[in-house]
Amino acid sequence: MAKRKGDRKEQNSSTAKSRIPVASEGWKTAIESTTIRFEREYRQEDFNLPAEVEDIGIFDEWQAGSLQNRISSRFWELKTPKKKQSWLDIGCGLSFLIYPWYEWNAFFSGQEVSTFARDTLMSRGPQLNSKLFRGVKLGAGHLLDYEDNQFDGAIATGWSCYYSPDYWERVLDEVKRVLKPGGSFIFDVVDPDSSLAEDWAILETYLEAEVLLTSLDEWRGLVKKAEGKVVKTEKGELFQSFLVSF
Repeated sequence: MAKRKGDRKEQNSSTAKSRIPVASEGWKTAIESTTIRFEREYRQEDFNLPAEVEDIGIFDEWQAGSLQNRISSRFWELKTPKKKQSWLDIGCGLSFLIYPWYEWNAFFSGQEVSTFARDTLMSRGPQLNSKLFRGVKLGAGHLLDYEDNQFDGAIATGWSCYYSPDYWERVLDEVKRVLKPGGSFIFDVVDPDSSLAEDWAILETYLEAEVLLTSLDEWRGLVKKAEGKVVKTEKGELFQSFLVSF
């Protein structure tokens, strides 16, 4: 007997619930603090910072808004999304409004912890390009609200440093699940040897989001454990980007 639509929906819901890992207190704290930190940034709210934060070497650039342009990872230089490919941006922020998805002519989907960023994209994305914009789900990277084998590529830039290696094991498993066979994953990590790393980690702590300076070797080990292969890397002033295939 064919299953009714409601039965299939319930079954899918049960399958999704079975994938939800038991979140540690560390995971919950990191997700909560990162959500608050980026929610305030996207809303352009003031951060109440003590006077001593001005002594941090990169504070003036951060306050002027020029630091982000200096340290942002240009993920498309590792692999540019191709025409009619489907890509997922995890922790997307306002990506669809910033990067030239219309030039790449690739389909964009996102997942984001900030309600403000999600709502902004859901409102403005279809106005910018209703054909390419496929929507944004609200949620963290360890549980992607998408089907198996759905995407040609996935991106996760600017946020790995807030989470522990065991959390990222789960993220890599989820990315691998939603990618098509042979799909690509681009993510970036803070290079602990960067001259900016210590100051940036201190600044982010003042912004109430603790940075973990995980070694590059440990990141490579996590990729290997997830049965992935680092195809290419690119070194920036603060972040090092990895192109991974599974």
